[in-house]
Amino acid sequence: MCQECGCNKKSEAGINGTYPHAHDHDPDHPHSHEHGHGHEHEPNHEPDQEHRTIDVNEAILDQNDRLAERNRGFFKAKGLLVLNVLSSPGSGKTTFLQKTIEALKGRLRVGVIVGDLATENDAIRLRSTGAPAVQINTGTMCHLEAEMVAKAASQLKLDDLDLLIIENVGNLVCPASFDLGEDLRVVLLSVTEGEDKPLKYPPLFHSAHVAVVSKIDLAAATEFNRDLALGNLRQLSPKAVIFEVSAKTGQGMEPWCAFLVKRHQELKNA
Repeated sequence: MCQECGCNKKSEAGINGTYPHAHDHDPDHPHSHEHGHGHEHEPNHEPDQEHRTIDVNEAILDQNDRLAERNRGFFKAKGLLVLNVLSSPGSGKTTFLQKTIEALKGRLRVGVIVGDLATENDAIRLRSTGAPAVQINTGTMCHLEAEMVAKAASQLKLDDLDLLIIENVGNLVCPASFDLGEDLRVVLLSVTEGEDKPLKYPPLFHSAHVAVVSKIDLAAATEFNRDLALGNLRQLSPKAVIFEVSAKTGQGMEPWCAFLVKRHQELKNA
């Protein structure tokens, strides 16, 4: 997947809008990029070591999985319930999270990590709820990775939180491959996207622990086929808990919030 868009190339992500430079040297420092060789290579020279082919994508995912497990253990020790929230752009993800945080006031203390290619707009919106939020700007990368989450989490006072929400980059492809150390993977499907979206992006929906059908207040206007959509979700996400919500009207938000409170209590009891 990521080999198609090029985001498998290692790059540095910026937190809160900052991007590290690729070089540490003084840009005005003159130096040559030509390197002379102190010996000549014979045309038929046989190497002492045999050549090996390494699957770079597999290596990146293996490293990410190890870091994700470290994140998971760390978050568990802090008593945090962690959500990895994913969707396509325009699904209403940020508004849904904003209303979720507001509805959970007095029940769960929430912190947020937000991933976007650029801008801090979503983090600013979520901070308006009173919740602390750290923005990760990924630049050209269309997903978050476990290492990015660990760095961002270090900027939050995790001991003061019960729930950590990771709002992933708006994308239904690449984020499916990257474990961040979450307890629950939450995938949104907006009624404006069409009933067949789960069938078009099976890896992400298949990995979901929770599926949220959003913007249900627009279902009639978009001629949304609810039965077909739910059938597709159950086909691709047979183990997922399904919620139907409208962040705008508040419909369905209370069962969703009660679910989070219950899961956090179960985590504490465990």
